[in-house]
Amino acid sequence: MTIEKYFIYLAVMAGVTYLIRALPLAICRSKVKNKFVKSFLAYIPYAVLSAMTFPAVIYSTGRLVSGIVGTVVGIFLSYKRKSLLTVAVAACVAAFIAGLL
Repeated sequence: MTIEKYFIYLAVMAGVTYLIRALPLAICRSKVKNKFVKSFLAYIPYAVLSAMTFPAVIYSTGRLVSGIVGTVVGIFLSYKRKSLLTVAVAACVAAFIAGLL
């Protein structure tokens, strides 16, 4: 790749990134009053975060079974309202043990 091509790609990506952030501010100048749109916008960050995180958690160990075991242990302990440290350590240990078997 030449240096000219690199800077063209960089400029295009900078423009796209800027437009993604600037267009909603330019289009939606007034306060959103629609209840559906407000609730939709309130839940978007959680949906996107879970959609990006969940596959990474499942496939993080390199073996599907150990990832699923760790995830199930983590979900179970979270449901039982254990502390974050307890859930994380138990899920890691469960995934590690499942990876050894």
